[in-house]
Amino acid sequence: MTWLQRYRVRHYLDNSLWVFPVLASLAAIAAVRLLHWVEQDMALESAIQPGTAIAVLGTIVSALLTSVVFVCSSLLIAVQLVSAQLTPRIISIVFRDPVTKLSLTLFAFMFMFSLATLIRVASSVPLVTTHVAAYGSVVSLAVFFYLIDRLGKTLRPSGALRAVASAGGRVIESVYPYRLPGRPERVSTLSAKSPDGEATATITSTTEGVVLAFDQKGLLALAQRADCVIEMVPQVGDQVAAGDVLFRIFQGGATLPASALCASIAVGQERTLEQDPTFAFRIIVDIALKALSPAINDPTTAVLALDRLQHLLRVVGNRHLDDGLIRDNAGRLRLVYRTPDWEDFVHLAVTEIRHFGGESIQVARRLRAMLEALIPAVPEARAVLLRQELALLHRSAERAFVEPEDRALAEVRDFQGVGGKLGKEQRRWPERDKDLG
Repeated sequence: MTWLQRYRVRHYLDNSLWVFPVLASLAAIAAVRLLHWVEQDMALESAIQPGTAIAVLGTIVSALLTSVVFVCSSLLIAVQLVSAQLTPRIISIVFRDPVTKLSLTLFAFMFMFSLATLIRVASSVPLVTTHVAAYGSVVSLAVFFYLIDRLGKTLRPSGALRAVASAGGRVIESVYPYRLPGRPERVSTLSAKSPDGEATATITSTTEGVVLAFDQKGLLALAQRADCVIEMVPQVGDQVAAGDVLFRIFQGGATLPASALCASIAVGQERTLEQDPTFAFRIIVDIALKALSPAINDPTTAVLALDRLQHLLRVVGNRHLDDGLIRDNAGRLRLVYRTPDWEDFVHLAVTEIRHFGGESIQVARRLRAMLEALIPAVPEARAVLLRQELALLHRSAERAFVEPEDRALAEVRDFQGVGGKLGKEQRRWPERDKDLG
């Protein structure tokens, strides 16, 4: 199985709700058959009357089926409402939630287990299977209540932002594993550039979609075997169409098969977080922009988004960002690909929110608080860009707020947007020190 085939299988399983419940239903049938064979062999019978067992098991089966239908219907309705309120890009994260998948898997297993047990109740009642069905229904009820509570918290703006930020943090740590300062071997501040000279071959895409991920190790191995340099033209997250250039080959590579290169890059319907750390920023910023739209006008949600963006920017700002240049053990350049740099992350996190939220004192104060808090938290070379953004925020406030009192309020940092005491304490601290003598 190639890397692309493994990726597609894993990607499909991660984004599908039906696979594990169906497998659990089949497993439940097999489990009842096995347990019933053991019961018959050991003559294990329950003292419960068959009529009572049939009534109880029938009720359990109906309740479990109702639970499955209710959860699926509620999930679809809630996702539609949340996507309209926050952003459509939150849907994939909801359906990838492991708790939701495990809950539906348990419901499907217990439904089929109880149903298979019910049809085996005749003149006698099986001991083990009926007890498993009864106590399993109690567990399913507890999981049902927990799932409803979890979905209610997760699909709120604060819960959705926390889920996206947590996933984004994990992606950042996996894509950029080295923290500042110090990094073994490859240290480069240069962004990926095309190799010098004419390309000896060009590989185009046969499908259209978004670049989801690529096999870095596989491409490196191909370049080593063909003794060439491979340049991957699109960045992860870019949209490509049929006929667009995927790879350019330099310095040889005449024997390199195009099929092997195409099998090292995954193209799908929409962006994912797997190798795309900027997508987490994109989702959070989209939630903030939707909240700042005139139709919704909810700057407090934008402030919650800035809370998460500040954390992610601090994580990115203290890591070695990949330069997109992969060399072999001999130090020869073998693979070139495009990857976001510090400017890309900062502009993505700040520019649009400053533009669309510039007339909100709440957003301006929280954005200032984020920038001022990040400046001492990242290396000086990266703090320069944050100071530039701070200057842009100052000029935006001068244009947006005509009244000097409003301008003065917008120039104070506040981690709550409006209502926090940090800005007031900073302004009054010298006077308080003087009063304390």
